Amino acid sequence: MGRGDRSALSEVYGLTCAKLFGICLRICGNREEAEEVVQEVYVKVWQRAGRFDPERASPITWLAAIARNSAIDRLRARPAAPTAPIEAAAAIADDTPGADAAIEDAEQQLRMRACLDALEGRTASAIRAAFFGGLTYAQLAERDAVPLGTMKTWIRRGLLQLRSCLGDG
Repeated sequence: MGRGDRSALSEVYGLTCAKLFGICLRICGNREEAEEVVQEVYVKVWQRAGRFDPERASPITWLAAIARNSAIDRLRARPAAPTAPIEAAAAIADDTPGADAAIEDAEQQLRMRACLDALEGRTASAIRAAFFGGLTYAQLAERDAVPLGTMKTWIRRGLLQLRSCLGDG
């Protein structure tokens, strides 16, 4: 190829185009643009083939470097995306809860745990499994080998006790 042999260029292209296209596509992120860059790469390779030095790199390393650099150059040549002024950041709402809300939530969780721990064992277990574990009353009744009505009664009484313990009526 360094001596202007077009069949050598065709052979190099056949052996390396898939790899170089992959490099360009990964960098450019756009198939059409990557195809254009690959075309430019082979033009550069044809023009620079006489300067290739096998002592410095393998042929595929040399080709990959040209492809990588060409794709990066293409990215740099893209027009910059428009951005909003820094002052616009102040208008963006912050949806995260404040420190006071986080402290209040933590306190409520502690109260809920204490009230759940005060319940009778099987009732607390059933409420935890139903409301935190997503089990249905029927699944709980089967798990604990009790009639469905019994399970519903345990949970209903437990919820009334929780309401009383939490001071919600």
